[in-house]
This record gives sequence, structure tokens and C-alpha cells, in this order.
Amino acid sequence: MRVEYINPFVESAFNVLKEVLNSDVKRGDIYLKPTSMSIMGVAALVGLAGDVEGRVLFDMTKDTALFVAGKMNGENFSVLDELAKATIQELANMITAQAVTKLHELGFKFDLTPPALFTGDNMEVSTNLGEVEALIVPMELGANNKIEVNVAIRERIK
Repeated sequence: MRVEYINPFVESAFNVLKEVLNSDVKRGDIYLKPTSMSIMGVAALVGLAGDVEGRVLFDMTKDTALFVAGKMNGENFSVLDELAKATIQELANMITAQAVTKLHELGFKFDLTPPALFTGDNMEVSTNLGEVEALIVPMELGANNKIEVNVAIRERIK
């Protein structure tokens, strides 16, 4: 996985989260995971196709999703209702759109799928990307909240 593909997603996640939450965001240590992995409870997934193929997953606990939705809407959420879910999908949209704009400026061409939201306990996401591992970048949002930006991309096999 080329770093040129990853950095725009990491930078965009950091910038967008800092802006929409209006608070400090800290980037944790990067690590690798297999592309078949458990999610924490709420995950927004965006697919990528074109010069590259793969996906970006924004993984968080339900409590973190409620926290983020609350901050973005200026209200408190105790249930992951339709507005809270739509807010998490919009967050994924904002981050990936900014990253793809940067990648297009660098000459990479690919399209995004609309964000899909997955919620539940004991769920696993698996992708058919062969030997590609997912690069995980935790974004610490304070107060025990974090979002893991999970990127699994490879150059398209022709």
C-alpha cells in the first residue's frame, strides 16, 4: 500500500474531526490489521474504485458515535437514531471527499461509493483484497472516545 494513498485520508480525518467537533484531536500510533476484522460497534464504510481499489472504514463504539453526532448537531443523543446515523455517514463523506480531492490533485483517479453504515455487536468486516493489510490510524477525541481510520487500498490489478 503506497503512502501517497494513505496520507490524504489521515490528514483529512484529523482536519475534519478537529473542525466539526471543535476540540483537540490527537493522532495515535499507526498499526496494521488483517482486512478481515471485528468492528467496535459502529462503522461507516466507503468503497474506492478506479486507479486503486479498496475501502476506508471509520470504526468507533456506539458511545463515540453518539458523542460525535451530538457534537455535530449541537444536541445530546442517547439512541443511535436516524439523524445520528446520517450524521456519522456525513462525517465519513466529508473526510473521504476531502481526501479524494487531494488525491485527484496528485493525479490519482478513482470514485467513491456512498458511505454505508454498519451497527451491531460481534460484527466482522471482510474484503477480498488479497494480501493487503489494513492500515489503522486511531484518532483520539478525548474523554475515552476514538475513531479508527481503517484504510485498505491497493493498486488496481488489470
